[in-house]
Parts: sequence; structure tokens; C-alpha cells
Amino acid sequence: MTTGPRILAIMGSGETAPAMAKVHRALFERFGAGAGPVAAAVIDTPYGFQENADELSARTMEFFATSVGNPVEVASYRSADVDALTASTALARIRGARYVMAGPGSPSYALRQWAGGPFPAALAEKLSGGAGSGVLTMASAAALTLGVVTIPVYEVYKVGEAPRWLPGLDLLGAATGLRAAVVPHYDNAEGGSHDTRFCYMGERRLRILEAMLPDGVFILGVDSHTALLLDLDAGTATVTGLGGITVRVDGRSTLFAHGSTIGIDAIGEAARGLAAGQSAETVYEAAIATAEDGAQRRRGSRPTATLRDDMTHLEGTFIAALDAVDTAAAVSALLDLDSAIAARVRAGEDSPDLDNASATFRSLIVRLGEHAATGNADPRDAIAPLVEALLELRTAARAAKDWAASDLIRNKLAAAGVEVRDSADGATWVLTDPTPKH
Repeated sequence: MTTGPRILAIMGSGETAPAMAKVHRALFERFGAGAGPVAAAVIDTPYGFQENADELSARTMEFFATSVGNPVEVASYRSADVDALTASTALARIRGARYVMAGPGSPSYALRQWAGGPFPAALAEKLSGGAGSGVLTMASAAALTLGVVTIPVYEVYKVGEAPRWLPGLDLLGAATGLRAAVVPHYDNAEGGSHDTRFCYMGERRLRILEAMLPDGVFILGVDSHTALLLDLDAGTATVTGLGGITVRVDGRSTLFAHGSTIGIDAIGEAARGLAAGQSAETVYEAAIATAEDGAQRRRGSRPTATLRDDMTHLEGTFIAALDAVDTAAAVSALLDLDSAIAARVRAGEDSPDLDNASATFRSLIVRLGEHAATGNADPRDAIAPLVEALLELRTAARAAKDWAASDLIRNKLAAAGVEVRDSADGATWVLTDPTPKH
């Protein structure tokens, strides 16, 4: 499996709404134009308890196929009680996908189903930089599970239980070092006459929850129809969509609006500044200044191509060559990738990218072998059963003196590139264009 960008995308809501389709497309484009459709999986666990789970999965698949332009598979793991084959299939799809998304439902339900199993580790692999890394998009309910602690939204808002935290997956902390409680739907206004901001908690309950936070943990709010894109390789945090993100500590907060790009570390610095009593304006200006300094340094430096860059480019070249039936170009891309790997080995490099590139090289060799086996096969073998069956029907028609049917079959075969030749010994056939089509 190849790697692409390592991005954690946190969406506040609207993950399958038209406004967010552009965000998904941009994330898929990060894999490179030559990559073709990206292997992608959607996890149904957060809404697995709902009676309309099938409908939600179908709607999500339709959204990605039509609005995003990249099909997805459903990694179906609706409860911890599923059979071993279902669980293993879901896990394989997650590990095999380069883009993984989990979305709406109940965070507490999802955490119960995933607890003690392999799924949290499989999600973490997307961000690890290893062979299974890529883009992990966590939206709505799934976004709540990312932090150190999680709000049990249904239990508090719908059932009326006292505000409390549940242990979260802390995937955000493992990937970025940020100790946060992620709160999607941060600017929610569905309540009308009552306060449903902060993922339906409202100000009163959020203050109660803040007082219960573990030491050093802050609230990271993501507005509705908004995404926070954490590029782990670049170290940047970009806000896109319709709203913004909020860093909040003890009732004090600062907002980064859509279009903002800051360093991931700046989010943690903003939380520490608020905790130290700095004003929201001071915290915001420091984060923006840090981001501008970083951008200037990046513009002033001359970046060198990484092995991951070479691998992504050459894999795309290889795939495009196979699609064009240009075997020479495909082999050339393989040789270039082999040279890039060898150069890093000679330089003493030892990194996950080297292992990934080697695994990619081997997988591309396998693909070339499969292509050769298919491309060099006699095309007659693929169509022979169908042609022979039609000729049997034609023989029966001729025996019944149904000349119209006999001629129709012969003409249809001729139009498909199959010439029928009658003789005293019976009918034989040849391809009029023996070149296989790919």
C-alpha cells in the first residue's frame, strides 16, 4: 500500500452536504492527479444502532460517487456483536483505504463498540506515517471521539443525564500533541428559543463540563459545515468551510475564521495563552504572527523532493502508463522508483517512507505481472464461450430453415468483430480485429 498526505480532517457537521463536497474533493486531490480513484471507506459504527443505517450508508455512498467524484466502500461494523467475518472485512477495508471517514450518530455508542478492539489502532494508522497512512476524516459524532474526553451528547441532551465526560480515543493527541476535547456543531442554532450551541450543550452545561476537564485539556470547537484540516507533515492547521474553529479555556476563547492557516502548535499555544490569562486578541495575533513567520520561512527555502513525493509521482506515472497500454513507460517508472529507493539506501536513510516505497515497488511489480497475464492472453479465450453458444443457436436456426434468425446472428457477430465461416464440416470463426482492447 502506498502513502499519501497525512491529514486529520475534523468536520463540525454537514459532512455529506453540498457545502462540504468541495472540502472532500480537495482532500482527495492531495493524493495527486495521476492517482485515479482513491481507495476510500466510510465507517458506519456511530450510526449502527439506527433503524435507517442502510439508508444512511447508501446516501453517503451516493454523495461521494456523484458530488465528490470518488466512490467509497462501507466498512460495516455496526456493533461489537457482529460475526468475525464481518468484523474482519470492516477492518481490512479501513486498513486498505487511503481515505477513511466516520460521521454522524452517537459518540458514546461508537466508543462502546470500538472499546478493546482493533478499530482505534486502525484509525490511528491513517495518521502514523506508516504503510497504512492517508486521510482520516472524523465528522459530527465521530469528531467527538477524537479528544482526550468525549461528551455523551444523546445521554445529556436527549435523556437528561447530568453533564459528564467519557474517555475519548485521543487520536488528536497522539497525532499532534494537542490535549483537547473536540466539540463539533460548535455554533449550532437549531434550538431557536433555547441554547444548543456547543454540540447541544449550551453555555450552562458547557461551563459545568469545563470544570470537569482534566488538567491541561482545552476545548477545540468546530463550527457547523466547517472543517479543520491538520496537515501532519506540513505542521499546519487550515480552517475551511462556512464557519471557524474556537480554542476555549475556562470560558475564554479565541476564534480562527474560515480561510485561516496557522501552525498546529499555535493551537496549543493559544490554549496555554488563554489559560495564563492572556486576552483573546493577544492569543489570536500571536498565532497569526507565528503562521506568517512559518510561511515566510517556507517560501524562502528551497524544498527538496522527498522519497514520498517521488513515490507518489512515479506511482501515478506507472498507473497512467498501464491505462494507456504503454508497457515501456510503466517499466521506466518502475526503474526510476527503484533508483530513487537505491539512492536513499546508499545515503543511509532509514525511515517509514523507505519501507513504504519498497512495498509500493513490490506491489507495482505485481500489478505489472497481472497486466501482462491479462494483456498477453489470447482474446479468443475470453469470448469463445459466448461465440460458441451463439453459433449453436445459429446451427439450430439453420436446421429449422429459419434463415432470418441465422443471418441475424451472423450479422451481429460480424458487427462485434467476429467473422463466421461456413464449410461442409460446420461453422468456424475468426476475429477480424485480434488486437485486445483495454
